Amino acid sequence: MNNNFYTLTTYIHNKNLITYPMEDYLEMIYRKREQKVTITSLSHDLNIKKSSCSKMISKLKNLNLINVYEGNITLTKNGLKIGTYLYHRHQILESFLKDLNKDAFKLEQVEKLEHFIDDVTLKNIEKITEDS
Repeated sequence: MNNNFYTLTTYIHNKNLITYPMEDYLEMIYRKREQKVTITSLSHDLNIKKSSCSKMISKLKNLNLINVYEGNITLTKNGLKIGTYLYHRHQILESFLKDLNKDAFKLEQVEKLEHFIDDVTLKNIEKITEDS
């Protein structure tokens, strides 16, 4: 048994190259991929300031996860791959928590959990929701 305990901060900083806010942006861009996505529409959908959105869009563009052409934001091939996964992860957790909590379901729980769950646990939750 592994008894190497770490603080939450250590686990978070050792996870990924993209941050949790970046994940939220990529998931939302993926959700809206059939529509015109702009900084204005994205900031509205994520309930953030346009200036903050603009900064994050620059970061995502520098990571080659999005393209911006004439104000329209689209996912690159790699951004689409990540966005697809993030959306799928969200759907699995939302389905599971709706089944589990019924009328007490809160979207906030999905938004919090999705950033911390690992692939093995997510796949097992997906199996459980498919079986029910």
